[in-house]
Amino acid sequence: MFGEFDDTGGAIKSDDAFDLLQDLEKNTSEEIRRQRAHFRLAIKASVTLQSGNASELLSMKVKGVTGDISAGGTSILFPIAPRVGDIYRLVFDREALDLPLTFARCVRCRLVREDAFEAGFSFFSPITLPESAMDAAESGS
Repeated sequence: MFGEFDDTGGAIKSDDAFDLLQDLEKNTSEEIRRQRAHFRLAIKASVTLQSGNASELLSMKVKGVTGDISAGGTSILFPIAPRVGDIYRLVFDREALDLPLTFARCVRCRLVREDAFEAGFSFFSPITLPESAMDAAESGS
């Protein structure tokens, strides 16, 4: 599908474009939930987002709040949009969610309202959710 470029300067061929659009139509929220590989835990915890590149570490520091988390990733609400495809370091509030510094790639971002963006992140290494968070989820608190 993404093999040879045609002579239109690298544009996607019309047959490929049609196939891609059909794939996009299948990406409903129910289908995305069905394809998830890990149990997701709904939890509210503060998280700080910084660049994953050491040379750019001080260039940005944004606070957000988690919506849910799993062994493979998390969704976080931010006041600005992170760039999809970029690598970030996530520092979770250890009192709310006792997790170490975690590196993740932003895999999606959507506008919720003018000052809120929901972003999805995929962790580079699976995490183990803390027992305290699992217990809180089971008890409903």
